[in-house]
Amino acid sequence: MRGFSTALVTLAVCVPCAALSGGDARAEEPCRAILPEQRRLEIRAPDELRRVRLPAVPVPSTVVDAIEQPPPPARHLALDEAIRIALARTEVVRVLSGGGAASSGQTIYDPAIASMGVDQERGRFDPAVSARNRFHRQRAPVAEFDGGAASGVSIGGDAVHDYEMALGVSKTTTSGASAGVDVRTNPTTVHTTDPLLLNPYSQSSVDLFVTQPLLQGAGRRANLAPIVLARIDTERSFYQLKYSVQRLVQSVIDAYWSLVFARTDVAVRQQQTRQGYEAYEIAEANLAVGRLNVGEKAQAESSWRSFQTAQIAAESAVLQREQVLRDLLNMAPFDGVQLVPVTPPVGEPPEIAWDDLLRAAEENRCDLIERKLAVEAGEQRLLMARNTALPRVDATALYRFSGLEGRTYMGDYIRTRAGDFTGWQMGVDISLPLGLREARAELRRQELALARHRADLEQTLRFAVQALATRYRNVAQYYREYLTVKQARQAAHVNLELQREEYRIGRTIYLNLLQAITSWGNAVSTEAEALLRLNSELAALEVETGKILESHGVQFYEELYGSLGPAGRLFPDACYPRSASPGENTARYPAGDRPAEAAFEVERLAVPQRQ
Repeated sequence: MRGFSTALVTLAVCVPCAALSGGDARAEEPCRAILPEQRRLEIRAPDELRRVRLPAVPVPSTVVDAIEQPPPPARHLALDEAIRIALARTEVVRVLSGGGAASSGQTIYDPAIASMGVDQERGRFDPAVSARNRFHRQRAPVAEFDGGAASGVSIGGDAVHDYEMALGVSKTTTSGASAGVDVRTNPTTVHTTDPLLLNPYSQSSVDLFVTQPLLQGAGRRANLAPIVLARIDTERSFYQLKYSVQRLVQSVIDAYWSLVFARTDVAVRQQQTRQGYEAYEIAEANLAVGRLNVGEKAQAESSWRSFQTAQIAAESAVLQREQVLRDLLNMAPFDGVQLVPVTPPVGEPPEIAWDDLLRAAEENRCDLIERKLAVEAGEQRLLMARNTALPRVDATALYRFSGLEGRTYMGDYIRTRAGDFTGWQMGVDISLPLGLREARAELRRQELALARHRADLEQTLRFAVQALATRYRNVAQYYREYLTVKQARQAAHVNLELQREEYRIGRTIYLNLLQAITSWGNAVSTEAEALLRLNSELAALEVETGKILESHGVQFYEELYGSLGPAGRLFPDACYPRSASPGENTARYPAGDRPAEAAFEVERLAVPQRQ
């Protein structure tokens, strides 16, 4: 709301500075007419700053606990549930970055903040009411003839009391016209001994006026362009948030499959460690009875210790990847419970039609949508620049009702009748800077900016097609790799069974069995890595098409709240958007009753006793 001055003299009131600063002594300023120059840095100590409540987090588990202590209670977590938790706890959107979770820079409040610009631009067309009330007393000194004075002249003056009241209502229309009405009255009393025709008297007037731009500032499109730009900014903010939420869902999927792989790798390394230890015990027993020499026992122990080292690294990877998933889900780093994924990975990708991918990407990719909105915003700015480059030609019209009333020097009260004294004016106001150099330079700038936005749109489209093609090829490649390594794992399993039997009957040395155990474990890990990479790539392909949220049934909704506006709290039903939060996802992935790593059949293999 605009403020209006109501007095010619401003009184300065000194208020205690601590009351203005909330009692913070560091924020106090000396009560002086002119504040002193800042000549030194005033930095508060860390313990003087606002304290933040720390969450109650138990001591995180370590790889030592994972190996030496019983496993903590398990919480089965399906992939759909993980996505649902991440969406429900999202205010600041987090994504994977550099092997960990990081803020995307987007919050659920950003679109709502941007949408306030629409109301700000609409406020230009709101009716404006102005009122002015002023009381005056003046006694101006004047020189008068005075026969009683030695000089023949004296200085005197009559006191004049008057009251000025003005009330106006104006409105700017979407066509650019401004219309309104002004009401003025000015009662005046002159304290004098001289007879006046009217004293006291009051002058009044009512003005009806309208101004309509004919060139610059005319037209609904040019005047509504700022509102359209504010709406486009809101849309851009929403699609920026949507893209970050898409990356959040993709990050949860990637972190989930990474945890599945880490747990699968741990299961493989545990098998190898157990088999290595059993082989070491057998070698130690055979050494005692003279069946083996010291070198063979040392070889068995070396293999066992190597398997232990690999298991320690795998156990540590599980802790780290579970923590990353917890961070994406906005959970504590450790709460005494281990997250156990129970959604098995997809073994075969769905049928993918290239033309459908292209159409989906062109329509739904958020970066393409942002470029489209940038082109639309450029068109609106170009429209405004063209309008500004026109000469200023305004048609004006005014009709006035004037009145006068007061008391005559004979004591009678007289007044004019309504409509007796009227006046009007009509005309055209023209303002034209010679050359219009500034406006035309802005017009050229907006034309070039629009051409740049269109070029950026074409470049973004080409980039989207290239990225989509890369993901499309990757899906085919990773699926073929998975089929190949799956066969390799099956072959490694057959070889392991054969080497076990050969070792049992004494037809091969233990080194061949150890190599078979190592090859089997690596083959299982490679198969798991290939399959989980395929599942992550399917999610990445959905991100490239811009359809990952729709495919998971994720929608956005607005939280509404009553906002204090010009009407105060008289209309609590008038609500404004507060935030755009992502809603719950629909079920898409199967949720099993066993840990997801069980899909890779990491069974325990016993080392046979050599005959």
